[in-house]
Amino acid sequence: ACAGAFAQASSVSSSSVTLYGSIDQYVNYMRSSSGAQIKSVNDGAFLRSRFGLKGTEDLGSGTAIKFQLEGALSADTGASGTSGSLFDRQAWVGYAAVDYGDFRIGRQNTAIFFRGDYIDYGSRTLGSIVNNFGTPSRYSNDMAWISPRWSGLQLEAHYAPGESTAGAGAQAVYQLAADYVNGPFRVGYADVTGKPNKGAAITVKKAVTYRNLYANYDYGQGKIYAVFIRSNNSTASADGNNATTILGTVGSLVAGTNADANRFYNIVQLSGDYRLTSQLRLGALYGKIIDTSHTGHSAKGGSIGAYYDLSKRTTLLALYESMDNDKNAGFRPSGSAGVSPNFTGNDVNGRRINGIQAGIVHRF
Repeated sequence: ACAGAFAQASSVSSSSVTLYGSIDQYVNYMRSSSGAQIKSVNDGAFLRSRFGLKGTEDLGSGTAIKFQLEGALSADTGASGTSGSLFDRQAWVGYAAVDYGDFRIGRQNTAIFFRGDYIDYGSRTLGSIVNNFGTPSRYSNDMAWISPRWSGLQLEAHYAPGESTAGAGAQAVYQLAADYVNGPFRVGYADVTGKPNKGAAITVKKAVTYRNLYANYDYGQGKIYAVFIRSNNSTASADGNNATTILGTVGSLVAGTNADANRFYNIVQLSGDYRLTSQLRLGALYGKIIDTSHTGHSAKGGSIGAYYDLSKRTTLLALYESMDNDKNAGFRPSGSAGVSPNFTGNDVNGRRINGIQAGIVHRF
């Protein structure tokens, strides 16, 4: 009866609500050149386990109200993605107009995070050197505009006030992005800028930034990808000498007291994939994290992967990756969710880490 009443109400108001999600589980073996090993079952190699609700109310004349609520979970343990937060991934409401685009407010994915599919063969997840550096993923209190696609070009802008007692604009997070598609070619740019707290020690650098330029080409049987990133946002997915959260990846504000913000990195990566059959896709990549201060905080590595579509909702995957850290570098593998447990301290800094994984992703 409740289902019938809901369906009738939805029909009258021309609205719809969809329950969706994914379960992503994999077995993991990693070895450090220190001799340490990890054998584990993990969540989130490719598409972190999650659940969500999204809906649309049609207002007519090409306009609508939209919303999305999404929370992460660790399916290997049953725990929520973030303690104390039900919808830690997304929680926003917005107004959409066919001629003007979407206007949204709430906790949202960054423009950079959304473009993961355009970055490399693995959608910037486990096996990606770019992902091992860390990607600003989502911010709270975010106001966004996403344009329609005009002759292949789509624009995007975000502003999240820091909500700090330091005053207007202090610790605010800004985003700008542009994506252009012309036939088999795609090229784009996306950035995140986090302003430090007023009077903080790193204000000489003005802000913490993550600038991402990408391009890919669809040659029919697969794609070729290239990406260049410049950033002074050391990553919380690393350990030891690179393990800091300056701008952060999931909503941290810039305190402006971390001296590591004075070190900029260039990240370059090339990758490609090939669809061997209608169900089986193979890919490979190579990338470098370059410490432009020349203080031994660089890393390099690559991966190969295979993805087999068991059905339209279920994918089997297998990966091998390797990463070499310079003497002062502490980067380590990271997936759609953080690898847990992971190496720490002497098993990371200056070490080579190799890993092999096999898993399953089911979408509903």
